[in-house]
Amino acid sequence: MANRESETSWREFLTRLKERGLHGVELVVTDDHAGLKRAIMEMLPEAAWQRCYVHFLRNALDHLPRKADDDCLTELRWLYDRQNVDEARRDLAAWLKKWQGKYPKLCDWVEANIEETFTFYRLPRQHHKHLKSTNMLERLNEEIKRRTHVVRIFPHEGSCLRLIRALAVEVHEEWIEATRYLNMTILKEHKKQLLLRGGPLAA
Repeated sequence: MANRESETSWREFLTRLKERGLHGVELVVTDDHAGLKRAIMEMLPEAAWQRCYVHFLRNALDHLPRKADDDCLTELRWLYDRQNVDEARRDLAAWLKKWQGKYPKLCDWVEANIEETFTFYRLPRQHHKHLKSTNMLERLNEEIKRRTHVVRIFPHEGSCLRLIRALAVEVHEEWIEATRYLNMTILKEHKKQLLLRGGPLAA
């Protein structure tokens, strides 16, 4: 556990995971935290990187006036429901053409950064829904907060970690055995070369 999200703390976190046996990472899904990105590039250079599209859409608000047309971001979000990346890029071109005159700042920013959010299109379509954002992890974090809030006061750090560890095991078993949140057989059948076609995480 770390009290801050610096590049150093993320590097230490990834180092500990690798020391505990983490290997073969093919994809990392995160927000656009600069320190985290640099740590991933250094510690997991073999992994492809997917920028969470939900965070991306939130970041887009910073490039829009307060009373912007709601259809603008709604249509941008639709790009993540396409069959493949070619369809997404085609519709992106149409979106840019439609909104460039009204929101040039947003369109320039989207054009410069959106490819970072399209990595998931290299994966089997069955996994697009779950791996284009950090929602899977966010839900786990919310459940951890809920469970720890029920206890409220822990006698020591170890007792808190035991609860979190038990919850993580519970969720893992649910993903693997019950809900089959991610069908790993499909991923194994999907060529790794396709996932890494775009190369490792760029600076």
